[in-house]
Amino acid sequence: MVVVNASIERFGESSASRDMAASARVFDEIVDLRARQMRAATDVLARDFGFREALATGDEPTLSSALRNLRDRSQAASAFVVGLDGTIISDGSSRLPPVEDIWGELDSGKNKGVIELGGKLALATASPIEVPDLAGWLVLASPLDKAAMARLAELAAVDFGASVQLQEELPAIATSGPPGTVVEANDAARNLYWVSSLPSLQDGLAPRLVLRHSLAKALAEYAVLKYLLALVGTTGLVLVVALGWRIARGITRPLSALDDAVRRFGRGEDIIVQVETDDEVGRLASSFNAMVEAIEERERRIIHVGLHDGLTNLPNRKLFIEQLDQALIRRKGNERVLVAYCDLDDFKVVNDTLGHPAGDALLRFVAQCLVDELAEAQVARLGGDEFAVLMVVEDEEESLLPIAQRVQECFERQIKIDGQTADCSASVGVAVAPMDAENGVDLLKHADLALYRAKKEGKSDFHFFEPSLDEQARRRREMELDLRLAIKDGGFELYFQPLYCLRKERLEGFEALIRWNHPKRGLISPTEFIPLAEETGLILQIGDWVVREACRAACEWPDHLTVAVNISPKQFSAPGLASTILQALTNSGLQPNRLELEITESVFIVDVERTLGMLHSLRELGVRIALDDFGTGYSSLSYLRSFPFDKVKIDQSFVRDLTAKGTNANAVIRAITTLAEALGMDTLAEGVESQEQCQILRDEGCGFVQGYLFSKPLPAYAIQELFEQPCFAAREATG
Repeated sequence: MVVVNASIERFGESSASRDMAASARVFDEIVDLRARQMRAATDVLARDFGFREALATGDEPTLSSALRNLRDRSQAASAFVVGLDGTIISDGSSRLPPVEDIWGELDSGKNKGVIELGGKLALATASPIEVPDLAGWLVLASPLDKAAMARLAELAAVDFGASVQLQEELPAIATSGPPGTVVEANDAARNLYWVSSLPSLQDGLAPRLVLRHSLAKALAEYAVLKYLLALVGTTGLVLVVALGWRIARGITRPLSALDDAVRRFGRGEDIIVQVETDDEVGRLASSFNAMVEAIEERERRIIHVGLHDGLTNLPNRKLFIEQLDQALIRRKGNERVLVAYCDLDDFKVVNDTLGHPAGDALLRFVAQCLVDELAEAQVARLGGDEFAVLMVVEDEEESLLPIAQRVQECFERQIKIDGQTADCSASVGVAVAPMDAENGVDLLKHADLALYRAKKEGKSDFHFFEPSLDEQARRRREMELDLRLAIKDGGFELYFQPLYCLRKERLEGFEALIRWNHPKRGLISPTEFIPLAEETGLILQIGDWVVREACRAACEWPDHLTVAVNISPKQFSAPGLASTILQALTNSGLQPNRLELEITESVFIVDVERTLGMLHSLRELGVRIALDDFGTGYSSLSYLRSFPFDKVKIDQSFVRDLTAKGTNANAVIRAITTLAEALGMDTLAEGVESQEQCQILRDEGCGFVQGYLFSKPLPAYAIQELFEQPCFAAREATG
């Protein structure tokens, strides 16, 4: 009886130790799952274009709103952005970690770990924010308080107490053994401790996961068995001998099998114990089987969540890349692996006009269409409004063009969402292995480059990858880096083209034109780098510099001369344009009526009411507003009715046609000048290169001209030399 009692206690202790080790792994996986879920949420927001734009422009209200939304949606304690300069933009919460303690960890590449938040420990994950260079980190923190750890402890198969503590706060008994081992305390409850390290995202922080299990409470479950053995012992030695074999069969073998099963399960094997009895051992075996099934079910859920998109239940990017790599490994002979990278056209418009629930419904509809129409393909959602299709083409003679058309046509739908009709279309980029690449990463990258070309060529179409696209992407990246360097080092300069008044027969001002003299490539045309600056958002910094520099240069001219500056649509839609212009005028001392802002009708496309409000606020500063490239759009006349522009600039395409036969350019010029005069607006013709063109414009009532007939764009020093010429001084003296 003494030996059996000791064996039961040893078995209970061994079982509890193994259960604790298994539960510790479960806790680690659950904490890691929570970290991955939080990281997935921060990755989505960190890649969001609007969020990155808000960070790039310093739009803290938008950033705070997005952070609060992320915090509430993720049921976290805090969300904040750590900038490269050590600043923190929070979600409005006062609970923030010391930035000097976490900045170094983030800069070293760590993306998850424990931080101290308001005196309490919290699990934090971080995602880099690239615009496209690293601009900071988005951090999301979830509490690891008693309530959170209690919820985690409920998932364990046995009764454990769990907590996260700092190394210096641990009880002495918990630190008496090496990490990852079970230590027993000499107290009444015979508590078992398991201590393991947790990753830290804060300098100087040593968090530890502490599991506590009462061995005495666990062994209490065997009390009935002990009493039964004591009763059997009192009946006499004969009865013990007679029942020995039954006891050995009923206890020892099942316990041994259960012990072996626990060890095998601890090694990661799939094991189920056969339940042969309905006694305590049988119930223990049943509990073990239930624990194994629960752990396996949780692992399956964890794996599914980590590899599938929550909205569409399609494979996510990680799983798709694994599927792609497997398809490339299994590719035989002349088989081809086709990857289609798909991006919905104008998906933001659906979200903005119908709401995000409608956008989610559209994504689910598209996902189902792809699965139904491309049953032989593997479909994934890569994030946002991006999908990917993987197909293995076995016939080496089969044309890939119909396949690409099938994929693209899957998106050509009209769907009804909440009674409203939404048009759906997509641009598709296609790359094929082994011709375009032999590994999954390069193949997906080349499909993305082809998608970029399809978007650039008009959307709602597909494009196959070409090697030249890779070279174009490389050159584009190099130019972007050079642009950033030019902004930092002052690599731009302004040229000025004279604006000539035909009525007064004198110079009335200049148009500021940016020039980039690249140290290696020489002078680069604005038509080459301005579109790239628009795409990357660098146009905001360039545009602000142009306004400031133009105002500074114009202050050195005679008082009646004006300076005209082009304002890009992205610069116009960014917040703070009026403040930038006011600051440039104040710092330079230039009179507001000497500054003329030129805009194109494309600024009206997004939000007409907001655009008109911005124009009126600029007009209140005293600056002049000109409508550039008049006559090239479809709505120019309606915009003239909506806002009283000071000047209308006639596009140079009409000026070129003035001397061509069989054109109606004269009538168009006459109509524009008559309309502008009736509305009280000046007219200026661009691109005047001959006296004949100039005379026709004069006869048709055009007030101002500019072009090579009078002067090419001149650098600032040449403008000063122009003012010093005797002919200019004499003309200024006579008016």
